[in-house]
Parts: sequence; structure tokens; C-alpha cells
Amino acid sequence: MNSIFRLVLVLTFAFFVSPGSRAAEEAAKKPAAKPKTRSLDYAGQRAAELEPDRMIVYKRVGDRELKLHVFLPEGWNASDRLPCFHIIHGGGWQGMSPHRMYPFAADFAKRYGMVAVAPEYRLYKPDKSVTVFDCVEDARSSVRYVRSHAAELGIDPDRIAVAGASAGGHLAVATAQFDSVNAESDDLSVSCEPNALVLFFPVIDTSAEGYGQAKIGERWKELSPVHHVRKGLPPTITFHGTGDTTTPFAGAKSFHEQMLAAGNRSELVIDDGGVHGYLMRQEKPYTEAVEKAAAFLAEVGIRKGE
Repeated sequence: MNSIFRLVLVLTFAFFVSPGSRAAEEAAKKPAAKPKTRSLDYAGQRAAELEPDRMIVYKRVGDRELKLHVFLPEGWNASDRLPCFHIIHGGGWQGMSPHRMYPFAADFAKRYGMVAVAPEYRLYKPDKSVTVFDCVEDARSSVRYVRSHAAELGIDPDRIAVAGASAGGHLAVATAQFDSVNAESDDLSVSCEPNALVLFFPVIDTSAEGYGQAKIGERWKELSPVHHVRKGLPPTITFHGTGDTTTPFAGAKSFHEQMLAAGNRSELVIDDGGVHGYLMRQEKPYTEAVEKAAAFLAEVGIRKGE
């Protein structure tokens, strides 16, 4: 009996100090691994190093101040009548900020001599306390502010290009299309229609085949640019990738074709296989897009060519 008892003790001790048990004990003592941080893409790296020259409140909604992040060209003077590059950030209407557009704003200001403006807007909330209609109102308000304060900003009110990426592209088009969506505080005698549009992989179709229907709701068609193409819209250049599954390429293609059919000027720059946000990720596609957009704005008379 004594020998059997001793054998049980030995086996029990071996179980509790087995290599697996010791390894688990040692692992428990180690500090938890730090979560991996997502590396910034090219545009994000650029944005982290940039600061606007001015911040201007363009609208107040309740206790919220909405600001324009303004980049000025070298030698800017308030007496100038410079073209304006008005660039709106994306993020599904509910994320990001004007900082995402800082590289575009800085480049069009410093390289192309334009006053560049990146507006804040109220971000969509799932409880619908802020809707996509509110986002559209703010975008339209921001252009009205710039045009009505053109003299202070050194801007030519007849040379305003409105641009945007993803949902910001949608809001850019909204400044030209959705005439019935306006803030009560806006002076409707001031037009918010831009003189040109520059769209980077925009939300252009808010149907079930596109993006945004779930957020907008049953009134989605009221805010679907591809369903509101008409004669007289501003000259437009659109950059879109065929591999975009967030804002499908088919919408951009349809918008472009309808623009041409309506007699409007439209250019579609296609990136074969490009996914959503492709031109923000690396320097080469970003630089190429900026240069093509700048050339387009020169062709349509917004800015002077080289």
C-alpha cells in the first residue's frame, strides 16, 4: 500500500509541474502583446506633417462650430482674385475629418496657386440625430460661405472648384445638384453651385447597387447623383478604380455617360483594378491624380495653365 501511495504522489506531482503547465505559467507572467497599429498610407503620412494657414468658422449649428481649414498660396494677399479648391473629406459621411484632405489642399495651394479650403461638416449618426441630408446642407453652406466671403479670402467667386473623396465626392456633387436641400440659415441668393467638380472615387449611386442606401433610408433617391444628372452641371473630372467594391465603378461609369449625353463636360479617369481609395495609398497614383486634376482645371478656365 505504501508503495502504491508513493506512486500516486509522484504521478500527481509530475502532472502539476509538467512542461505544458510550466509553459502556461510562464506565459501568464509575460506582458500582453501590444496591439498592432495600422500604418498610415501615403496621404496619411503627408497629412500628419501639414497644418492649415487659417481656421475660419463658417457655420454654427446649436453649440457646434463648423470650420474651414484654409491653405494659402505663397504671397497670398486679400486683394487677390485667386481660384479656389474646395475639398471635402469622406468616411461614409460618419468618419474622418478635413485632415484627410490636407495633402490635396496643400498641393493645390502651394503648387498651383489656389486658395484651398477643407470644410468640416456634421457627421452622420446611426440614431439619425444627424442625417446625410444634414451633411449635404453643411457642404452647400460651406460653398456659400466661401463665395459670399470671396473678397476677404482673396478668391474669385466665379472660379470655385469643389472636390471630394468617397462620401466627400458625393457632397461635392451635392453642391451642384440637390437644390432643395438647404439649411434654414443659408442665404439662398448666394449660389453654392461650383464652377467645376473634381471627384475621387465618389459615392455616386446611393441605390442598393451602390453605397449609402441603408444610411439615407427610403429617401435615398433624393440624394443619388447618378439619378439627378441634368444639362448644365459643372464640368467634371472623376477618378475611379474598376476594382472598387465600396462605391462600385458601374455608378461612376453611368454618371459619366449620362453627363456626356446631357451635353455636359465630363472626364472619367479609370484605374484598372483600382480599389476604393487607391490613389491615396501610394505617392505615384496620388501625384498623377493631382496633376491630371490640375490640368483639367486649367482646361476649363478655373486656373491658369503652366
